[in-house]
Amino acid sequence: MGFTMGLNLLLLLAMVATNILSLYHLSSTLQTPKNHPTAAPLVPDHLIQQLHTIRATINQLTRLQPTATTTATKSTTPSDLLLHSRLSPIASSCHNHADLLHKYMTYTPYSLCPPDSDSVAESLILRGCHPLPRRRCFSKTPPKPTSSLPHNPFPSSLPDQNVLWSDKNYSCNSFSCLVRSNPKLGFDPSREIERFTSYANELDLPIPQLFQIAKSANSALRLGLDIGGGTGTFAATMKLHNVTVITTTMNLGAPYNEAVALRGLVPLHVPLQQRLPVFDGVLDLVRCGHAVNRWIPATALEFLLYDVDRVLRSGGYLWLDHFFSKSLDLDKVYGPLIGKLGYKKVKWATGSKANSKYGEVYLTALLQKPGSK
Repeated sequence: MGFTMGLNLLLLLAMVATNILSLYHLSSTLQTPKNHPTAAPLVPDHLIQQLHTIRATINQLTRLQPTATTTATKSTTPSDLLLHSRLSPIASSCHNHADLLHKYMTYTPYSLCPPDSDSVAESLILRGCHPLPRRRCFSKTPPKPTSSLPHNPFPSSLPDQNVLWSDKNYSCNSFSCLVRSNPKLGFDPSREIERFTSYANELDLPIPQLFQIAKSANSALRLGLDIGGGTGTFAATMKLHNVTVITTTMNLGAPYNEAVALRGLVPLHVPLQQRLPVFDGVLDLVRCGHAVNRWIPATALEFLLYDVDRVLRSGGYLWLDHFFSKSLDLDKVYGPLIGKLGYKKVKWATGSKANSKYGEVYLTALLQKPGSK
């Protein structure tokens, strides 16, 4: 604090001296007789130039010098808030990726928006920058989409003509190609119909069993959220039971959002670290799929879990479905982290990954939010 006050005093003295010299030069110039226009000023030009330089330097230092209020604010800002500002995708994160933002916002006004062939918007979102909509260009849509969509969320196939396929962003240009390349991705809905209804081991939680658990606890299941839900198979299965589930998903290498929508479901194009776009205490169930696993930093996972707690109602359920981590980390990191919520453990099952070299395990947990804290 003493150093800051001394620097401020030094700047003040310098500014006073500059003003005195400027006034002296001005008064000397005014006193010069009009019949002697060529009379030399008492203050040389090079000295005046130096005074201008000093003044400009003082102005620059004044702008850069932090005020006492700013210093106090930085020193009293909670560390959790500073951490959240670095993890959460808020608009201020965009200034760290000006090149991508410039690329995203470069277009011809009042024409078609440029194709997002390089997934610029998704790259920005994953880096914590949610760009504003392009306000002077029109989004491109498929030229000949199907006029009607099936009411069954498990159709035999998904229509290719409803997707803008990107050669740069996707490895395939049709749903049939995606099915051939990896049947487990979920782009063949007809093969997904038994995914959440069968029971193979303790890690599985069939939906009929989920409804039985909720019924025995006198707890209704009406509204839910599936975090990292891929092509929306969980939401599709719950729709058959008259339960509305919204799916968060990203188009990482394939048109996941389009696939969810083509099944008559609602996709939310949001990353895992974003605050859930749902109001407090309105959901009966939140499921965390394979996207929620040990690849997420533990601090970011903590923010996610407490945001899940925010949107769950009293008595609502959190379902961690096949959470993947190392066995030691589950005991030392993730288990205690989940335990901080104080939820009732309705189901807690672990199983080793087949042919694991590093002791990886899966966790399936069904947790119920308590009625009061």
